[in-house]
Amino acid sequence: MANVIDITGLPPERIVFAPSPLAELGAALHALSEPGHHPGLHGWVTATAASLKTDLADRLCEADFLWRSARSDLLVPSRPEATLAQELDAMDTIDDERFVAAAFEITCSASYTRCTPSPLVDAGERARVREMAAARGPRQAAFTDRMLTDPDGMRVWLRRLLEDCEEAFFGDIWQRVGIQLAADARHKTELLRHKGLAETLSATSRALALEEAPDGGSRILVDKLAGGRTTAFANPADPGITFLPTSFGWPHLVVSYAPGWRPVLQYPVAGQELPAPAELELVQQRLEALGHPMRMQLCRSLSRGPHTTGELATAFGITSPEVSRHIATLKKAGLIQTRRRGRYVLHQLDLQVVARLGSDFLEGVLR
Repeated sequence: MANVIDITGLPPERIVFAPSPLAELGAALHALSEPGHHPGLHGWVTATAASLKTDLADRLCEADFLWRSARSDLLVPSRPEATLAQELDAMDTIDDERFVAAAFEITCSASYTRCTPSPLVDAGERARVREMAAARGPRQAAFTDRMLTDPDGMRVWLRRLLEDCEEAFFGDIWQRVGIQLAADARHKTELLRHKGLAETLSATSRALALEEAPDGGSRILVDKLAGGRTTAFANPADPGITFLPTSFGWPHLVVSYAPGWRPVLQYPVAGQELPAPAELELVQQRLEALGHPMRMQLCRSLSRGPHTTGELATAFGITSPEVSRHIATLKKAGLIQTRRRGRYVLHQLDLQVVARLGSDFLEGVLR
């Protein structure tokens, strides 16, 4: 399975490698909120979390659904700038309907690739978004209500939050890693110019490949458990594809391709961080539970955050009883955790257990 980006007819100069301070801040915030995804960053996460002022830490918790399970499109700009302030200025130019849709795309969207009515103008979509936010708990429900009733105020609030992160810890980080990321982007740009796209993709990530079709078409294949299709011409006014290096990202390979938006890939440049290999006995005990392809798909969603049975059924187009049977198999193998929040029962992959199954599987579901 792969994400497919059609680049047929795209001029090479429209393939851009560049660092983005906003995207790197998003990657850092994800690592802070999901340290289990990044065991190699444990020391940095512990020190940074301990140094945060209470007010900033609380506000980060309010908004963490923008970067916790996956990265909102707001945080992966297709036109990177030199400074965070410049990228936040560009984010301010996004119209309200697209801004709100991008804020809700990860945890409150039935389909990432299908256009749905804006919750700002459609009562049914607004009710559905509020229902999905309620399943995430009172904090996200309150944030969602504020976003729906006062999107302009929430723009100001979110910008101030990201600016405060820059002042508290990210400014020092960007001074340190921005040079490294810029060097990697320059190297990839030179490689693209002199060696071509196929070799450049191979040097960028082992999950990327170029496919040349007999009819002359070209596609970038992104090896991920989630499938999807887009084109480099998704935004007719700005065709192309943007690659953003990150020092915080591994093992994630973030792909952003919302309808009408230029495709963006954020790829890791840092070394691998996984712990010691799994013991064979544990692998033998638990791999059998993962033999079904649908359970592998469910694990991908459950690795990114808690989901209800109904949400999983809607996302994968199967019935709730089918989901329940797969969940029961995974739970019996000790691979998922289940907790109740009010009337909602939420399931989530136990990353510590899955980590013992081996780096290939863990990297695959987190990629």
